[in-house]
Amino acid sequence: MSQDDFWSLYGTRILDSLSQHLFLTGAALALGILIAIPLGILLTRFPRWAEPVITVASILQTIPSLAFLALVLPFLGIGTLPALAVLFLYSLLPILRNTYVGVRSVDAALVDAAQGQGMTSWEVLTMVELPLAAPVIVTGIRLSAVYLVSWATLAGLIGAGGLGDLIFAGLDSYDATLLMAGAIPTAVLALLIGFGFGLVRRLVTPRGLRKEAQAQWT
Repeated sequence: MSQDDFWSLYGTRILDSLSQHLFLTGAALALGILIAIPLGILLTRFPRWAEPVITVASILQTIPSLAFLALVLPFLGIGTLPALAVLFLYSLLPILRNTYVGVRSVDAALVDAAQGQGMTSWEVLTMVELPLAAPVIVTGIRLSAVYLVSWATLAGLIGAGGLGDLIFAGLDSYDATLLMAGAIPTAVLALLIGFGFGLVRRLVTPRGLRKEAQAQWT
């Protein structure tokens, strides 16, 4: 099959599936960020709750994807909503854990010094703790995003679209071309997202920490 024939047969379908996949991944990741980062910060203020909350998030992520989808279908039906719900729950653990660990790992002496200069709790959080914790938090977001790209392929099983539609259609029809049309963009998308968040992590790393990390590798 020539390249022109391939795009005439599958081009529109691939682009539609890719846009659906990006929506599912992006929406679930955005919801995860909106919930997990504030919750992770809150847990640093009430550390006795950190272990049980993170444990619950860990348990949710250990549930097999297909089983998780089957559990929510009776309540949310089929389509986009149950897929987003499951992907959102899967997104929580890496972001929540890294936010908690990142903020908690900020040197207490820096926090004390900021408070000694008269900074409010909000100013200490936004001007000291979060900037220093940002590389760890972005790493959690990166990990979650790459996971979601993979897990979102299962959304095709419940009518939510995405690149999984092409993969499962290829499996059903024994069409290797259709199968690869779904699998290759999924793999490339995961690599691009991982690379992109790697650049973001570098950008948000304070210059002093960046030089320290470079020194350790040289």
